[in-house]
Formats: sequence, C-alpha cells, structure tokens
Amino acid sequence: MSNGTPLGDFLRARREALKPHDVGLPEHGRRRVPGLRREEVALLAGVSSDYYIRLEQGRENSPSPQVLGAVAQALKLDAESTDHLNRLCLAASQRPRDRGETEVSPQLLQLMDGWEHTPAFVVGPALDIMAGNSLATALHSGFEKFDNLARMVFVDPAGRDFYQEWERAAHSCVAEIRAAYGHDPESARITEVMTELSARSEEFAALWQLHDVKGKSQEGKHLKHPQVGDLHIRFAAFTVNGSPHQQLVVYQAEPGSPTAAAFEALRAMATRPKQARAGAVNAGM
Repeated sequence: MSNGTPLGDFLRARREALKPHDVGLPEHGRRRVPGLRREEVALLAGVSSDYYIRLEQGRENSPSPQVLGAVAQALKLDAESTDHLNRLCLAASQRPRDRGETEVSPQLLQLMDGWEHTPAFVVGPALDIMAGNSLATALHSGFEKFDNLARMVFVDPAGRDFYQEWERAAHSCVAEIRAAYGHDPESARITEVMTELSARSEEFAALWQLHDVKGKSQEGKHLKHPQVGDLHIRFAAFTVNGSPHQQLVVYQAEPGSPTAAAFEALRAMATRPKQARAGAVNAGM
C-alpha cells in the first residue's frame, strides 16, 4: 500500500521504469535511484524541478493540459497511459458517477444465453464476473469459482494450468484493473480486490506497483481445459451501452477447428446434467 496520491504513485512508477538511455540522456556512474531522477523528468518536460516534485508529491492539484502532455511525452507514455494520467488529475466532481456494480440487463442476459456455441460473460471494473452463459461456465469449470478473473489467475491453483500464457494473462489482469482504477480511484470494490490479491499473491503485488495500464482488446488466447484440452480462441471485449463500467467478453473458435469441436464437447457437458435430472424426474413419475 502506498502513502502517496494516485497521481504521484503513477508518475513515480513510470519514472522509475525508464533508464537515461531510453530518453537520450547520458548515464554516468552508479545511480542512487532506480530509473530517471525527478530533475531529469522536469528537464525533459520543460518545467521546473520544484514544480515536478510538487506534482509527484501530490502538492500540485491542477496541472494544465499542456504540462500533462509534456510530462507524458517525457515519460514516453502511450495513448492509454496518457489518458490514465489525465483521468488521475480529475477532481472527484469531474468523474462519472454510478460506476459501482449493478445488475446486468435482462436483454444482455438473453443475448448471451442465445449464443449456444460461444462462451460469453460480463465483467465489472475489478474483473468480477457479473454474468455468464452456460458455455462460459463450462469453460471455466476447472476453477474453484467462476467469480473474479484476477483471483482465478493469481490465487486459484487451476489458473496456471488453464492460462497457457500465464504471465501474459497476469499482466493483462492487473493492467485492466489499474485502468479501471484510473476512472474511479475511490472505488471500494477495486480497493478490496487489490488489497486481497496483494496480500495473497506476491506476483500480483509486484505487478500492481508497476502501474501499467491497458484495457481489454481483441487478441488471441491459448487455454487448456482439464477435460477437452487445448483451446486456441479469438477474444474480444465490448463496452456495454448504458453501463460503461461493464464489459462483455466473447470467446470465439475458428469454424471447423479443434477448438470449435472442443466447444461443442463443452456444450454437451453443460447440458448433460439437465438431461440427467430430467430423466430422473421422469423415472420417478
């Protein structure tokens, strides 16, 4: 846990992640601090050292867009990290309201349930699973609970077997929660998840301190289900209209591929208990 401000913690982490040669500065002898010095960032951003120090210490509350742009350039922030920097500078009154957990709309639930061949689920800002269709539940059946993606990756023993590119999945989870944190640093749920996972996983705690920021995007994943084996999926995430704090996550298989066949096997597994219960009821009538 940090005693600084969200803005100061972010600036310090990004400063410490850079080396002088990354920004064209000479590097002479042994340095007493990791990464760049505050004075070096100030020089690169074209602001006074005192001003930048106040900014990193949380004593400068209203930096101009021009200053933030210069600091972002000095720290070599990408577009997502620059947006994150600007959001951290917003006053509480400027932040969107009602970003807390809410129910998933009946229309979206109905839509997901209609996708019998496609795993789909909805996650909240802290990567809590808010809803999922039967195939998504079957896909994650090897976990103790299908409740929070970050907990499943870092704490559940099944995580390292399920996510074949575990380090990539771990980095993505933390960067996504960090991005959501930028929208709402006062979120009680994000704080709760961050605190719990930092205490239970040294790897989560180390990644959280990096302050990497990245939202969900379209990419491929290599998963391994304990019963149907390897899965090579295409993945996409969509912001839910009317509920910007919710994201719809969809996994797809290439038509005719072994993964598509595995999805069909999972679908059969998901429906088999219902059929068995129906048979038992009929036998007793």
